[in-house]
Amino acid sequence: MTAECPPVAIIMGSQSDWATMKHAADVLDQLGSPNQALKPFVRPLDEASILCGFARTGLYMKRYHFPEGHNPYALEMDLIDSLAPGEIAVLACDGPTDRIAPWGELLTTASMVRGAAGCLTDGLVRDVRRIRELNFPLFHGGIGPLDTKGRAEMMAKDEPVEVAGARVEPGDFIFGDADGVVVVPKRLFREAVTLALSKIEAEDTTRDELLAGASLRAVFERHGVL
Repeated sequence: MTAECPPVAIIMGSQSDWATMKHAADVLDQLGSPNQALKPFVRPLDEASILCGFARTGLYMKRYHFPEGHNPYALEMDLIDSLAPGEIAVLACDGPTDRIAPWGELLTTASMVRGAAGCLTDGLVRDVRRIRELNFPLFHGGIGPLDTKGRAEMMAKDEPVEVAGARVEPGDFIFGDADGVVVVPKRLFREAVTLALSKIEAEDTTRDELLAGASLRAVFERHGVL
């Protein structure tokens, strides 16, 4: 690993690197991008799940009529079939919604065999018992049984979208855990990881001093971390 390019090597590494990006929201505040967290209605299907990878986006819209012979899944299939290892399907449904449920077991299976890192959507999901069994990281805007057919369609892919209040562009870095989901713009990715590593070191030192009996005020004055 070279000094010039540690962030990518860290993030594309093992699950032990996940701790680095737990501080994504804090470091984005430092970098002048304070609105990168999704609204809190988006939750993990399994709170032990970690979402960690790079965005591939799809934009859904409500539909009330489909011409005869029209395939409403065409773009959806193109997106899932083209997922690469480490990528996350990010499906924007203008959530919260009670109409659009784009994700289920079959898309999960197709994504898993391609090495995808998970799915993020502000729409509904279904087949949740089976998806939990597959241990696939899925962060969603609700659970419901409705197929999108006859209700909605992916109208664009690999374009900037808004998901639960946060702008997501293709290639942005996504981190999610039980606390929520943060989007790291690709232009800030390297700097964000560098700052996150520094924050981890400062927090470790702060924790050790607190365990040794130091006061919060004294530790904060020394390290600026709380």
